[in-house]
Amino acid sequence: MSLDSVGSLAIHEILSKLGPTDTAAVGCLSKSFRDWAADDSLWSKFCADELDLPSPQDPLGNPTPTFKAAYQVWREAFTMYPWPLVRRVKRCWGRLKSWLSANFPEALATLRKGASEDDIKNLENSLKVKLPLPTRLIYRFCDGQDRMSQKVSGRMRGSPLGLIGGYSFYDHIVNVYLLPLHLVIAETKDIVRQLGFGSRSKYIVVAASSTYSQKIFFFKCDNGQLYVGTRNLAVDGEMIPCVPKELVSLVPDSGGSQQDGMLLWLEEHGHRLHNGIIRLREEGKLRSINLFPEKAPQCSTAITNGVKVRASAVLVPEFSALQDESEKYFFSYSMRMSLLPEGCCIYGMSFTSCQLYRRHLIFRANDLVVSDINEEAVIGKFPLLRPGEEEFVYESCTPLSSPSGSVEGCFTFVPGRLAYPKGDPFDVELARFPLQLPDYIF
Repeated sequence: MSLDSVGSLAIHEILSKLGPTDTAAVGCLSKSFRDWAADDSLWSKFCADELDLPSPQDPLGNPTPTFKAAYQVWREAFTMYPWPLVRRVKRCWGRLKSWLSANFPEALATLRKGASEDDIKNLENSLKVKLPLPTRLIYRFCDGQDRMSQKVSGRMRGSPLGLIGGYSFYDHIVNVYLLPLHLVIAETKDIVRQLGFGSRSKYIVVAASSTYSQKIFFFKCDNGQLYVGTRNLAVDGEMIPCVPKELVSLVPDSGGSQQDGMLLWLEEHGHRLHNGIIRLREEGKLRSINLFPEKAPQCSTAITNGVKVRASAVLVPEFSALQDESEKYFFSYSMRMSLLPEGCCIYGMSFTSCQLYRRHLIFRANDLVVSDINEEAVIGKFPLLRPGEEEFVYESCTPLSSPSGSVEGCFTFVPGRLAYPKGDPFDVELARFPLQLPDYIF
């Protein structure tokens, strides 16, 4: 068949299957092919497929005249990196930003524009390290977060807008954000000096809590692993790996790509946000990402006589001490209680309220019972549950000698209220939920 008989439509279809690199090469064959290869609808498809760009723009978000120009600018901006890795890191940040845009725009506003190569070289020269390619790209796309503080109850409380999020129990409040490069330099110099690390240490501080209780994440540049400090951090530099070590690889694969702890960590965080494993928590006018899991198997759910109890736990690395046999692992747990719309159903009758009287909690390390608590109230409170009201949230903590354990038990309620009971007390199940050293620590 002659070229004319094939028709431009067929050529367009063929070029769309070839991809951007081969399409650019085909454009060198002749003037006709150059015109076909320059069709911006082709480059719109390539930009959407590889970079998820809805409009032609450069890496800083500035508009470009065409999609072809946009694609060229992107390739030139990241020419020193494997293209599959560039696409992977952009996809990672795209998922995080899309979730923040839809659910937590106030935190999205704290993300900074990407750092330049000069910014990264300045960090490397200042700290005498060499960042692996994935982490370099992470900062090229987003240079961490700006800090913010909010005044709550007459005192300054750390920012609740951390990208990584956190938890609270009693007076311990944690919310972790990603540090921008200038703070990575400052915090690393300060903390590494305090900890007595050698001048040739390859650790840098990449994330930290914004509150009084310090939770610090360290990235080790020579092996690509991410760590979090324990209670013994200041004593002997004790840390826990945050990412499965078998997944971290700084050796390029057949496509020239790598994956270090920072990239794997942020990808997993985005996965948990998008799948609803972790969600936002609202306290008055403050919102934050809450790390207590919301889905099974990490979260248990039981409904008894109309009372719903959900429960889950998180590792608290900053209170853990790997060299302490009794408090090697420290967990915080959250128990959420609510009354279904139909109310409390017991004795064949429906009641519009019920009130907690007692708790019975059984803690296990592996399969051995290590604590059996049977007492009144929870944290000194006797919550009154009514249909349609927000969950009552009860958060506490416990140490564990092993990396695996569980909690189960029951709560005793009375229909009506304690002062005016409308029937005999009844037990509500607390289904077993795990206390487990996780593969990923946030």
